[in-house]
Amino acid sequence: MRAAFCVAPRQFELRDVAQPTPGPGEALIKIHNCGICGSDLHWYHGGGLPIPPVCPGHEISGEVAALGSGVRGVRAGDRIAIEPLLVCHECRYCRSGEYQLCRRMRIRGISADGGFADYVSMPASAVFPLPSSLDWELGAMAEPMAVCVHALRLAALPLGARVVVLGAGTIGLLSIVAARAAGAAEVLISARYPHQRAAAERLGARVFAATSEGAVELIDYAYQNPVDAVIETVGGVADTLNDAMQLVRAGGVVIVLGVFTGPVTCNGLLLVSKEVRIVGSLTYSRAGMLAEFEIALQLLAEQRTRLRPLTTHTFSLDRISEGFAAASDKTSGAIKVSIAP
Repeated sequence: MRAAFCVAPRQFELRDVAQPTPGPGEALIKIHNCGICGSDLHWYHGGGLPIPPVCPGHEISGEVAALGSGVRGVRAGDRIAIEPLLVCHECRYCRSGEYQLCRRMRIRGISADGGFADYVSMPASAVFPLPSSLDWELGAMAEPMAVCVHALRLAALPLGARVVVLGAGTIGLLSIVAARAAGAAEVLISARYPHQRAAAERLGARVFAATSEGAVELIDYAYQNPVDAVIETVGGVADTLNDAMQLVRAGGVVIVLGVFTGPVTCNGLLLVSKEVRIVGSLTYSRAGMLAEFEIALQLLAEQRTRLRPLTTHTFSLDRISEGFAAASDKTSGAIKVSIAP
């Protein structure tokens, strides 16, 4: 089968590799779509994160092609989304449903071969059926939506909360939907590009420009209208933690979703004097009756009409370099760029 590898910053190589064989309890998945994540762009540009030594791609939808022995509840031909975590299922974290903290965890597309390929094999427990109303591209968005669902669970928002989202990429925009589902009455967001502003407005957020002038306006608004939670989705080397500390009310929470590629500063005086709670959030879990992936798929199905335009570009696997170039160039109008083998 074909699989793409990033061999240097901004340089992909398409290779012929052995097709995986599903082992006991596993399903072989024919990949239909795999989204390009913002964290992928960090290593693609050589920006502080190592290039994965494996085939990348972790936002995956596809069709069950074959089953290993002992699989129940999954059939060949099922349309599915993949939760790309490989965990031990034995440690205290796995047993409690907080398997994202498993010390032996590997992630498809980061530390194990991922979805920029024709096929991938996964434990059947990590395969979730797509609602019939979801196409492949929206199905691949289950992974970033689950990231947002998990973050909002950790935030424990009060009902009717006011939330600020810093950054209007895919995670920022999906955070609007997750925050509303968690009970937020008002969501504000900072957006840098016109197409991001338009998408945020379609999703019901009040938008402020990601400029120095817009930052002043947002801080003034937050002073007059206390903000219960700030969701940071920018990462990199941005000064967004300090921005969040200024925006959040005393006793509020800052949720960190952005992938920082180097040390950043945080105003310790504001942290202490305002008694702010800072929450780091990693991937997703199954801490309640439903896996957060299942909740994410429900939200995508409910909001599919408004969320479908977030996938702005789709490229075939042999054009993956073009796909990453488009995802890197926000002036192209890109929000979510998808690779369809």
